[in-house]
Amino acid sequence: MLLACLNGDRGRDSHPDVPLSPTELAADAARCAGLGVGAVHVHPRTADGVESLRPADIADAVVAIRAAVPGLPVGVSTGAWIEPDPLARAAAVGAWTVLPDFASVNAHEPGAEAVARALHERGVMVEAGLWTVPAVEAYHGWRVPVGRVLVECMAPSSESALAEAAAMLDALAPSGHGGHLDAGLDTGSPVLLHAEGAGVWVVLAEAVRRGLDTRIGLEDTLRLPDGSLARDNAALVAAAVALGAG
Repeated sequence: MLLACLNGDRGRDSHPDVPLSPTELAADAARCAGLGVGAVHVHPRTADGVESLRPADIADAVVAIRAAVPGLPVGVSTGAWIEPDPLARAAAVGAWTVLPDFASVNAHEPGAEAVARALHERGVMVEAGLWTVPAVEAYHGWRVPVGRVLVECMAPSSESALAEAAAMLDALAPSGHGGHLDAGLDTGSPVLLHAEGAGVWVVLAEAVRRGLDTRIGLEDTLRLPDGSLARDNAALVAAAVALGAG
């Protein structure tokens, strides 16, 4: 499965075509779905462009995307930078009036398991975001069902991102598997492997090699495999598909 991550925390100062409004997110989701992505991950915004977990902002984004692409799974972030108080994050989830299909929870953040539990209780599939080996260890202690595990490489270079990917996959796998992890085999949930920044394309190729889910979009990179600036999310998705993703 190839997932499109459409905006993240980026603004127009990063790229002129980062989708922010519900209408823009819906249009980008439709373009990416036409290229074969299996789901989209978005960071809904307030009217003035600030990331938000407020019920109205979540609803506006999710409803717009579903109207444009019926049946396409839509996910959102619950990152602590959006709402630092974990109790407030869990309360926001409890107040949502329109539910996304899935939501990511970063395992290293304070209160992560409580936020994941709030999502599960609402019937929203939980994605466990793992950024480091210690985060993998923290995730192993969760008592909340998880629908997908995100192995997210944040290292600043391609080489370190690949090493980080191998270390986290090895930590996820039972001893003796040496990090050779097949999607859904050893964790009980599908694994999505991706990177941000310089390591995006080598880690995407590694995900394809391992048969794991992956993702691409302006949240993770502004550049195509040849280093040129991507025109938009659709250009990034087309490049990922050409490399065998999806």
